[in-house]
Amino acid sequence: MIVSRETLLESYFKESPEKADRYAEILGTWGIERGLIGPKEGERIWERHIANSLPVTTLIPTGVRVADIGSGAGLPGIVIALARPDLEVFLIEPLQRRVDFLLEVIGLLELPITVIRGKAESVKKSFEVVTARAVAPLPKLLAISWHLVKAEGALLAIKGEGAQAEIDSTEPKKHSITRLHTIELPGFDISRVIEVRKTA
Repeated sequence: MIVSRETLLESYFKESPEKADRYAEILGTWGIERGLIGPKEGERIWERHIANSLPVTTLIPTGVRVADIGSGAGLPGIVIALARPDLEVFLIEPLQRRVDFLLEVIGLLELPITVIRGKAESVKKSFEVVTARAVAPLPKLLAISWHLVKAEGALLAIKGEGAQAEIDSTEPKKHSITRLHTIELPGFDISRVIEVRKTA
């Protein structure tokens, strides 16, 4: 990834660059102190975490409800909310200490985000889009999140180089279409997002 922090702020966080900058700063300080981000990740917040969360925003329709499951430190959920203020974003996270962190960040940055404490499989709501980053392999991810996806909605899973292998090893859900998006934004490494769309 060769794109600079300044370019990211200018290109993808036009409405709230100062909030995106502050969020990155929080990840590199509180996030590390509280064990949500690895101790060696401080210098790579923009490259490894913020930039990795942005490509999925290009696949989300305007004005829908988005649930980020296993949100952890807010990746990609808070990044999505900062980059796409047209969306209604929900963060689903089972661990209380992570929920506390998310609520603190949302309050500090004054973001209109809802946090739901619980495991994805126990949440009774449904959304047009469900996102996940580093949560589980695709078969398990579908098992815990498919009920959250509305008809005609989609699960968008941020994956690495093994994305196609995950698709190949997954039994397709009834009434679904799976495709792999390879996204190349200027200055970014190639990003891979698995989309599983619910057709009925």
